[in-house]
Amino acid sequence: MASNGRVSTKGARRALSALAGLLAAGAGLAAAEFVSTALRPEAGPVTAVGEAVIDRTPAAVKDWAIDTFGTNDKLALQVGIVVLLALYAAGLGLLTLVHRTAGVAAGSGGALLFGLVGAAAAWSRPDARGSDAVPSLLGALTAAAVLAFLGRRLHPRDPDGPPTAFDRRAFLVAAASAAAASAGAGLLGRALRSPSTVAAEASRDALTLPAADSPAAPVPPGAELDVAGLGPHLTPNADFYRIDTALSVPYVDATRWRLTIHGRGVPRPMTVSFRELLRRELVERDITLACVSNPVGGDLVGNARWIGVRLDELLREAGVRPPSEGGPADQLVARSVDGMTLGSPVEVVMDGRDALLAVGMNGEPLPFEHGFPVRMAVPGLYGYVSACKWLSELELTRFDDYDAYWIERGWARRAPVKTQSRIDTPDGSDTLRRGTVPVAGVAWAQHTGIERVEVRVDEGPWRAARLAEEDTVDTWRQWVWEWDAAPGSHLLQVRATDRTGTPQTAERVDVLPDGATGYHQVRVEVK
Repeated sequence: MASNGRVSTKGARRALSALAGLLAAGAGLAAAEFVSTALRPEAGPVTAVGEAVIDRTPAAVKDWAIDTFGTNDKLALQVGIVVLLALYAAGLGLLTLVHRTAGVAAGSGGALLFGLVGAAAAWSRPDARGSDAVPSLLGALTAAAVLAFLGRRLHPRDPDGPPTAFDRRAFLVAAASAAAASAGAGLLGRALRSPSTVAAEASRDALTLPAADSPAAPVPPGAELDVAGLGPHLTPNADFYRIDTALSVPYVDATRWRLTIHGRGVPRPMTVSFRELLRRELVERDITLACVSNPVGGDLVGNARWIGVRLDELLREAGVRPPSEGGPADQLVARSVDGMTLGSPVEVVMDGRDALLAVGMNGEPLPFEHGFPVRMAVPGLYGYVSACKWLSELELTRFDDYDAYWIERGWARRAPVKTQSRIDTPDGSDTLRRGTVPVAGVAWAQHTGIERVEVRVDEGPWRAARLAEEDTVDTWRQWVWEWDAAPGSHLLQVRATDRTGTPQTAERVDVLPDGATGYHQVRVEVK
């Protein structure tokens, strides 16, 4: 080792070069996220690239991600993007070892290239704005400048030393300065909120939902069974599942929100403001929603009390007729503010069921992550063909003329909810004691209703479970069966029968293209 902190070991230089790339990437991301706060959060490079990846990922891969990570699928994607960026950045840092000028230039050029990728991803979104590329581009310039700054300290011009010598102490001081500046910008960006976000939050905070003109009946006392391990009949907002493609939750200002209704067979196109929507007759209903990606026994299903406007009445006011009445359109395409499209059968949403444009959830305005200010809630249809959040447009068209987002990716055009049942307790994680064990869970067949639930042990005879009192045909139903458990390893299975007398199928089918089927089963140990 040379004097004055100068070292020439290749290992140290490689490590510090990689560190330089990582610090440059961190500085670029911090700058980009800071700028996106001033513009809009959706324009941040990680969000933009992540949503571009989501749009281009095959349905089977998306299904695997949801099945593996559940509602943490977005976090897993973001972590993956950051890890790949870190590897890329470390590689760019190592390029600075090639040559003082050419290597630093190549590394900086690589940083600019990643910025162009982020800008292209931001511009590729359906809801893109011209300014959405700015955060990625400014972030790339920042990363390139920081990499050049640190790279030159790895290759100082030192006429008194060998060409490979560098001053580690000077580099570390420069690196610490870059890290501190990046951390400061990142923390400031986290603390600040965009003007649009502030306005959206203010509009929700100022909202007091009117009382429903048609309130939901009280939940029957017998609808909720007192069984340990069995969740509540109404799912709290914080626990309600969330599956969508938005890496950055849209924050929509309700005072500026508008809904447009137009398209084929719409003689009276309409534009409705949020204030005008609240002046209409509001109905309140308990409705269970389910995600098509919910595997057998999964938790991507929830039950809530929704308040909103009947969708069929709004459509009829615009002059829409269902196909059974001679209407020319058979598909209702709902568009979100972020460009997402979902296609619902016109006949279904206008058949008299409580299809809602919901503004409230469990007694409060919709949470932002669940679609504030307005979303759709249609009993009996999977969410990907009905539950559009952050709604902004309804267009009447035909299934033959337009494929919505998920249909383009291999999912079925029509997707009624399939009858399902689930064992919530016991869950197989603990060893049970012999004797009476309550086996309990939920079953659902929205807009049809549950007639019967049965449980069997070790593929023996089916035994009828006791059903909780029904809330409505549009909600799930709790059940319990008292099992006289004997010592050993046992397989518990459950099946449900809907109100038409059709039993749940035993055939095991994956979620793609229109929902999973099969009996949920849990293996338990009894001593």
